[in-house]
Amino acid sequence: MRPRALILALLLVAGFWVATERGNWTLRRLIQPISLNGKLWSDPVTAHGSGFGADEQNNIDIYKTNRLATVNITSIVYQRDFFFQVFPQKGIGSGFIINEDGEIVTNNHVVSGSRNVTVTLSDKKQYPATVLGIDRRSDLAILRIRAGRKLPFVRLGNSDGLVVGQKVLAIGNPFGLEGTLTTGIVSSLGRSLEGEEGNTLEGLIQTDAAINPGNSGGPLLDSSGNVIGINTAIYGSQTASGEAGSIGIGFAMPINRAKEKLEEYRSTGQISHPVIGISQTFFVQGDLADALNMPTSGGLLIQGIDDGSPAAAAGLRGAEPYGHRREPVPNRRRRRPDYRDRWESGERTGRLAARDESETSR
Repeated sequence: MRPRALILALLLVAGFWVATERGNWTLRRLIQPISLNGKLWSDPVTAHGSGFGADEQNNIDIYKTNRLATVNITSIVYQRDFFFQVFPQKGIGSGFIINEDGEIVTNNHVVSGSRNVTVTLSDKKQYPATVLGIDRRSDLAILRIRAGRKLPFVRLGNSDGLVVGQKVLAIGNPFGLEGTLTTGIVSSLGRSLEGEEGNTLEGLIQTDAAINPGNSGGPLLDSSGNVIGINTAIYGSQTASGEAGSIGIGFAMPINRAKEKLEEYRSTGQISHPVIGISQTFFVQGDLADALNMPTSGGLLIQGIDDGSPAAAAGLRGAEPYGHRREPVPNRRRRRPDYRDRWESGERTGRLAARDESETSR
């Protein structure tokens, strides 16, 4: 019996040694099933060393660099109600600092008609702003604040080399939510849009980056963190508050337009407002151009010319009244159009007949 007991004891020791040494058994592993018995969830597993993707890190870096130079703009406009009582109305928008001295670029419609403009920096400090100059045709305004210190500022890029499909980022204060970042692409280039003051904004950048009320005047950046546009307008759906919300169609003014005005302001101290003096034009081609005795390849038909304007000095002419209509004036070097062909057959008045004879005699 003793040899058999000795062999059994050796087998037990050998099995215990294999289980503990080769199987990597520990006391914690032995009691782990007991400790997790009453737990209702498991902890997340961390993938060490994964970090952020390249595109994610690019977004983060651009936001950290340009967030500090993006500002919130509050303007106060005094209006009259139905009973002619004056009341203040607050508007919000965005802007961005372009140099350490506190010069700020934004949209003209953000500050238009305002008596008091306040700029809030990313550190929540507020400063009164002075409007240095505006350009209504480009919906551009230049402001300045006196912070008493050097301020962070953005880098202005080049909007002439943009291509459809490239990545863009927008930073602003939509609905007053400060420091909001959205991303998208350049959806199209060269868009035209009617401005709030009846002017036409041309050459706009279209983007699907979410832009909402409060984003106006904020920077549109490329993947290098350079400002390539000023967020200006959107096509939007109606929200519960009565404002338009983003549906993925936003527009930005190219930054090169603003750079031209900035250079002019720095050299002359003001922003000029050049005008041509043409009130309205239409593009005509094909049959309509042929009916007007113009080249069928197409051209611009001028509706009106302002007296004393550069267009009038250059010899351009608009439409002239003829009967109850305004007919375009053809080029003198071309054959005058036969106005008689424009009237339906039937009895004519003596005035029209006399007009026809005078036209024939010429």
